Amino acid sequence: MENTALIALSHQAALRRQMDVVANNFANMNTTGYKSERTMFVEHLIPSRDGNGLGGDALAFVRDIATARDFSQGRERETGNPLDLAIEGEGFFAVESPGGERYTRNGRFGVDETGQLITAHGMPVLTSNGGPIYFSPADTDITISRDGVVSTENGEIGRLRIVRFENPHNLRVVSGGLMSSPDRPEEVESVNVMQGVLEGSNVEPILEMARMIEVQRAYDSARRLIDKEDERIKRMGQVYSG
Repeated sequence: MENTALIALSHQAALRRQMDVVANNFANMNTTGYKSERTMFVEHLIPSRDGNGLGGDALAFVRDIATARDFSQGRERETGNPLDLAIEGEGFFAVESPGGERYTRNGRFGVDETGQLITAHGMPVLTSNGGPIYFSPADTDITISRDGVVSTENGEIGRLRIVRFENPHNLRVVSGGLMSSPDRPEEVESVNVMQGVLEGSNVEPILEMARMIEVQRAYDSARRLIDKEDERIKRMGQVYSG
């Protein structure tokens, strides 16, 4: 196949993956604590055959190398529910999962039938000493301070485990919207927890829609280029065969 079509195909394949990322952001614009993603691209150059440019310019292919997550703060929404929590600034709630400790910005918590504080997917929320949090039937007035200390009218129960990572971009989404990381977490020294508040997604719907339109137009442009190149090759074949 001609180089023009190959370059256009590489661009089209990268745009398809970019569209998947944009569509996923758009689908999660109402997901509590969701952090949007962006696709990262590089230009992959292949030198001319003779190595000195005499055989033509270097060929430039598009290659997507990774997706980067935007960890900027999402909009905060007051709910009045004492078990709804949001972290202002850096940090992640630590929870226990079947695969080990996991991390989330989604502070929509609840209490199960045993009185244990859990996530929306039933994972235990952890304290700074690595244990779960339990409320007794007599605990009715739940208070969570700015520094993450959980208390009731019957006394202090524990402090939420809230951690940070030196490189948060190593975090990867796993099941239930939780994140895992190969790096060792550090406890956040100066944390700011808000009770009765949820952090919304940081996705900007209008910007994502504009990106979706832009990617679709670029994809269609690459498709038209491939179609024109295919027609040119067919015409050339007819000329030589005639």
